[in-house]
Amino acid sequence: MYEPIRSQSVHALAEADFPHRTREEELDIRLAGHLTALLTVTDELRAITPGDELDEAAEELAAQITRLRAEPLRAAPTTRVAEAAHIDSLHHRAHTLAGHAVVIATYRADEPALVVAGRCRDFHASALGLTAA
Repeated sequence: MYEPIRSQSVHALAEADFPHRTREEELDIRLAGHLTALLTVTDELRAITPGDELDEAAEELAAQITRLRAEPLRAAPTTRVAEAAHIDSLHHRAHTLAGHAVVIATYRADEPALVVAGRCRDFHASALGLTAA
């Protein structure tokens, strides 16, 4: 009734030629991505509201990204007026990104990244008036 399959499926062919990453490599990439996004938001906050804590956080984030993958890509901050709502939204975004980084660093048992991301999360939580959990 049906013809037998005479060749490999396209899925099997694709699997054979596709280079796979290990779980650790995928987690490294993911953690570096969250830290890079956090660094971008931190640089934006540094441009609007300069401070020593943000400068130190940016240096530590850049060091962790370099350790995980490569030299971090850094975007030039916008030249936006420091509106309270915009600053709060940046702190909220940074708090969320730091939380994601904490989860991945915890799973990987990456102590240096966990410490940096945890500090960033606590800093942005206090800037938003949240209690750090």
